[in-house]
Amino acid sequence: MVPLEQFPLAARRVIAGVLTDIDDTLTTEGRLPAEAYGALERLQAAGLLVIPITGRPAGWCDHIARMWPVDAVVGENGAFYFRYDQAKRKLDKRFLMDEATRSANRARLVAVRERILKEVPGAGIASDQLYREADLAIDFCEDVPPLPDKAIDRIVRIFEESGATAKVSSIHVNGWFGSYDKLGMTKTMMREAFEIDLDAQRERFVFAGDSPNDQPMFAYFPHAVGVANIAAFLDRIASPPAYVTRARGGAGFAELAALLIAARNSS
Repeated sequence: MVPLEQFPLAARRVIAGVLTDIDDTLTTEGRLPAEAYGALERLQAAGLLVIPITGRPAGWCDHIARMWPVDAVVGENGAFYFRYDQAKRKLDKRFLMDEATRSANRARLVAVRERILKEVPGAGIASDQLYREADLAIDFCEDVPPLPDKAIDRIVRIFEESGATAKVSSIHVNGWFGSYDKLGMTKTMMREAFEIDLDAQRERFVFAGDSPNDQPMFAYFPHAVGVANIAAFLDRIASPPAYVTRARGGAGFAELAALLIAARNSS
């Protein structure tokens, strides 16, 4: 990774959209600061697409798509995307799997949940689990005392031994049945909702993130950016982002937004 200031001006000038993780990328110490929320609004006002790509649940994403200054949202690590149509006053929901499949998978995850709680002392069920459609989120530091890396790795192994996919974020281990991830649904969303072939235009988009579940996005986007707190997870990220901000969390995202907006204003 190189400092964000080394992001070439010519490349910044052609950026058409910003895709961003939420937890510890937009947020700082679990809160969404005004500077980060304002950065989303300023980016959208400058004419860029603004789309959170998050592990957070469907219930949260319904709110985000409707009420935040964003153009859409991908949630539960790629299980769906939501987009609010202002003209029709309608929330469009696109799930990868149908309701019957999601329901069956949720039932399968109950046994996985019970095994994790039994075998990993201190692990908890994420407080947002009630609002999830497709995955199981195990809390290792958000509302429980932080667990050691050994315990986090054990949670991942239990998911995988049960036939599930598991990804580590900055606060949860998320597990689900299926092979999807953030990148796959992002490509689907861009094609279906915005008529953009992301493979052909990936250099026109920035992705900002901070943790291992952002790995597919970091590897795919040549202009991926990590906020400074990514340093805590570099040993778990095989392909780190190209650039890193000076500031952590929401302040780091605001730093990125200011750089992109300045580049558009200078063109």
